[in-house]
Amino acid sequence: MSSAPLSDAFRDACALFASGIAVATVRATDGTPHGLTVSSFTSVSMAPPLLLVCIDSSCVFLPHFRAATSFAINVLSENQQELSVTFSEKPEARFDGIDWLEGQSGAPLIRDCLATIECRLTTITEAGDHAILLGEVVNAGSRQGNPLLYFNRDYRRLG
Repeated sequence: MSSAPLSDAFRDACALFASGIAVATVRATDGTPHGLTVSSFTSVSMAPPLLLVCIDSSCVFLPHFRAATSFAINVLSENQQELSVTFSEKPEARFDGIDWLEGQSGAPLIRDCLATIECRLTTITEAGDHAILLGEVVNAGSRQGNPLLYFNRDYRRLG
């Protein structure tokens, strides 16, 4: 029996779970910033503060995350849809023209995001076709605003 019908049904079901959009960022060993759009990150624990992010095993940026000691999650606001597209579709030089700064951990932080969360990488677990990165939160900041959302394969806004 083919797994295609189950895969399609699973993908369709997951598309009906609304999620926020974030950009996971990291610095390569040569200092170059890299990042990718993610919708699969979540808080894990408050004591100690932990979060996880899932990255496709075929992602060309995954080796940079594997080699790093820290990474960041940049939660996008509703007016940052273009950033989401850039960090999901542009093949290289995704940080060209992006206003960012180096966080306390050394990870790239994108300016004007709703929230930034810096993590020390603690564990990488392989699960199916993804790597699950577990990070201990070392710094976080946020501001007021509305999040960029993704639901049923399209961007959405609150209200």
